[in-house]
Amino acid sequence: MPKITYISHNNKKVTVEVPIGLSVMEGAVQNNVEGIDADCGGSMACATCHVYVSENWLTKIEKIHDAERDMLDMAYEPKNNSRLSCQITVSNELDGLEVTTPIKQS
Repeated sequence: MPKITYISHNNKKVTVEVPIGLSVMEGAVQNNVEGIDADCGGSMACATCHVYVSENWLTKIEKIHDAERDMLDMAYEPKNNSRLSCQITVSNELDGLEVTTPIKQS
């Protein structure tokens, strides 16, 4: 299973194995990762699963869609590397992915 590392705003790292096909958000929720609340359950309606994707991974994850970009406008301090973790599907190619949670979600 691919390993995903979730990093809090204060650099606390948690690495978990996430089954292929689940979202990065689902992996966080199933493993009680702090900072990813997923209030809407992954329906892209709340931005409480907002993460910053490490720059070296941006070209390896799925492209962002307009609806996700619109939702990120409501997230806390969106950046160029912001994504909703519910929209990133785990695959073998994402083994080693690192995402950081914003300070407001901790």
